[in-house]
Amino acid sequence: MQASEHHRSSEMYYQPMQQIEAYCLPQYRKLNQFYFIDANHGSQFSTPSSELYCTLESSSATTCSFPVYNSPSTVTFSPNGSPMSQQDSQSYSYPPDQYHSPDNAYGSPMSGSCVTEDFSFKHKLRELETVMLGPDSDNLDSYSSALKNGTNIASLEMDSWRQTMMAISSGDLKQVLVACAKAVADNDLLMTQWLMDELRQMVSVSGEPIQRLGAYMLEGLVARLSASGSSIYQALRCKEPASADLLSYMHILYEVCPYFKFGYMSANGAIAEAMKHEDRVHIIDFQIGQGSQWVTLIQAFAARPGGPPHIRITGIDDSTSAYARGGGLHIVGKRLSKLAEKFKVPFEFHAAAMSGCDVQLDNLGVRPGEALAVNFAFMLHHMPDESVSTQNHRDRLLRLVRRLSPKVVTLVEQESNTNTAAFLPRFVETLDYYTSMFESIDVTLPRERKERINVEQHCLARDVVNIIACEGVERVERHELLGKWRSRFAMAGFSPYPLSSLVNGTIKKLLENYCDRYRLEERDGALYLGWMNRDLVASCAWK
Repeated sequence: MQASEHHRSSEMYYQPMQQIEAYCLPQYRKLNQFYFIDANHGSQFSTPSSELYCTLESSSATTCSFPVYNSPSTVTFSPNGSPMSQQDSQSYSYPPDQYHSPDNAYGSPMSGSCVTEDFSFKHKLRELETVMLGPDSDNLDSYSSALKNGTNIASLEMDSWRQTMMAISSGDLKQVLVACAKAVADNDLLMTQWLMDELRQMVSVSGEPIQRLGAYMLEGLVARLSASGSSIYQALRCKEPASADLLSYMHILYEVCPYFKFGYMSANGAIAEAMKHEDRVHIIDFQIGQGSQWVTLIQAFAARPGGPPHIRITGIDDSTSAYARGGGLHIVGKRLSKLAEKFKVPFEFHAAAMSGCDVQLDNLGVRPGEALAVNFAFMLHHMPDESVSTQNHRDRLLRLVRRLSPKVVTLVEQESNTNTAAFLPRFVETLDYYTSMFESIDVTLPRERKERINVEQHCLARDVVNIIACEGVERVERHELLGKWRSRFAMAGFSPYPLSSLVNGTIKKLLENYCDRYRLEERDGALYLGWMNRDLVASCAWK
């Protein structure tokens, strides 16, 4: 791809599938071809290289800070893990396609000149040979003696190597991904490089669901090593593709999977139930996006016996959704106003263009005499909590809303535990959660459809990369299980608001239009939508 084509991201996905894989999958630069600085000892080692590194978001390299080069160069990693390029001041350009190049040698071993005194390369190779070929006959007695004397560490390591080798030979992609994540967590660079080379032959953005997810999880691991996860996330989230395309991707995901519809319908049902006798209703939506959630609610209020109430919606949103809409919140206001006029519903719209972290009481426009409903749909997990910031915006927003004495507060969130989990268990949880998500997409959106890659990359892969590659304030995808949300709401002073059976029946009818592997379950006053044995989305209400 030439430099003049950098911004034509949408065209990338209409190329033949082989080319799609070449650009979407990471072109791994060997770990020994960077300058590495040991944070503990200050030692460094390097080898200049002309091999190329390219990420999942190759098409927006001009907007990212991670290295993509066409000429020999080195990258320096500071003790905090940030890449510092010698070519930062130069413009980035796309690398040629090396994925199918016969000159590509991703599996070659590290050069001995790259190894510090702290990194016993020969010893590690010996371990590899032992696992692959078995111990030399001359050393069998020493191995047996060590095991008899209780030296089990080597035995456990060998068992781990054997299991990994068996997983590779049997094509067990999940196990190899976990083994690679463990190597990253252990800072075992040789094992990491070897497993990444193996994984690259196993993943595919056009393959089975686990192969497609594996491609993006592998990207997350590469990004974690090069400290480029935040750059990739921001590029996917804000810069590419064009606004109309992004809306199209989100709409496709909305249609092919029932997760968003489930969340919106369950929240709207709780609001309609709570407001059935109110004449003036004020809804505060903390992440209004396109405003799609409120289309069906306005229609429901229009059909209410005795006539519709006066509805006022305060829409809160940040610049990310403004980009996706192709404009500010006034676009949402006009759309909903036209709809309300069509159905003869008295309507007002109040815009609050800001991040949830910046919301204060004055921004909400609360008026006396209005029954208040607050909507948190797929939003609160983006708010940093006490593990990230002393401000703890996650709990601050709940306390702020409680002061408003709302009639109902709705919560819809992914049922996943990635907020405070350490890297390795977080990786495993992400693998399990998104495997179900990718499998469900596979059922509805045929594998040969070019839109599927766009949907998975721009609507799901960005989150996967952020969860795996980022830490601290840079990790904004921080999901919690409903049990944790219950604790937060209770501490803020809320009590559960039971969902009506009418809502359950409506959602069951919705699921009849989808695969029978989706399941709906009610537990402890909350609704769970799952795929087979995995809960994916939870919905509940509070007062």
